[in-house]
Amino acid sequence: MTSAYWAVDNSLAMIGRSLRISARNVEALLMAVILPIMLMLIFVYIFGGAINSGTEYVNYVVPGIIILCAGFGASTTAVSVTHDMVSGMVDRVRSMPVVGSAVLTGHVVASVARNLVAMVIVVGVGLAIGWRPAAGVGDWFAATGFLALFMLSISWLAACLGLLVRSVDAAGGATFAITFLPYVSSAFVPVDTLPSWLRGVAEHQPITPIVETTRGLLMGTPIGSSWWIALLWFGGITLVAFAWAAALFRRRTA
Repeated sequence: MTSAYWAVDNSLAMIGRSLRISARNVEALLMAVILPIMLMLIFVYIFGGAINSGTEYVNYVVPGIIILCAGFGASTTAVSVTHDMVSGMVDRVRSMPVVGSAVLTGHVVASVARNLVAMVIVVGVGLAIGWRPAAGVGDWFAATGFLALFMLSISWLAACLGLLVRSVDAAGGATFAITFLPYVSSAFVPVDTLPSWLRGVAEHQPITPIVETTRGLLMGTPIGSSWWIALLWFGGITLVAFAWAAALFRRRTA
């Protein structure tokens, strides 16, 4: 049996384990869905009438809420990784002929799957409250693939944060920046309505091109250069986070 086959086989086993744990942890999945939905309802029905987005506000804000939903899901990933590290589960795995990196791969792939399920639910609620996307079938596939790449990058970043902290409680707070970043972007208001000092931050952080690309694919708005800027962010974050997670995992399990 080759080492590559062994690594894939171990990863599939750990992915199955993480998916089963996710299915049992209904509370975490509900929170990852309910919070974005509550925010969507608040922004649409309470703040939406006071925000000039140049279009129906529900059509403007739902793509941003989808991005926010993936951010909330990252918190669960960090907590799961930390729990495995402090509970002794990783020590038990390493005492068996199992590739250590498969543990992290399982958490990351399960995170992407959870976030995709949460995204489908958020999309359904958005449609129910009046969101009317202009996307065709190809656009939906492109948007789903694009968002899956985003989820993959933040899941690896969340895994790093889960390895950095030493307690499950700290892991939940470590992802605060990931969930906060969409608020300082074009997710909820047009960037040109922000104060000049804040506008520069919003224009040069990863969430804005991600939101603009998602909005363009789903709503037919101009995408411009946002798509390749977002892909550069995805690639950079994923490569750095993957290498960082591997180094942290080796150090923690040495």
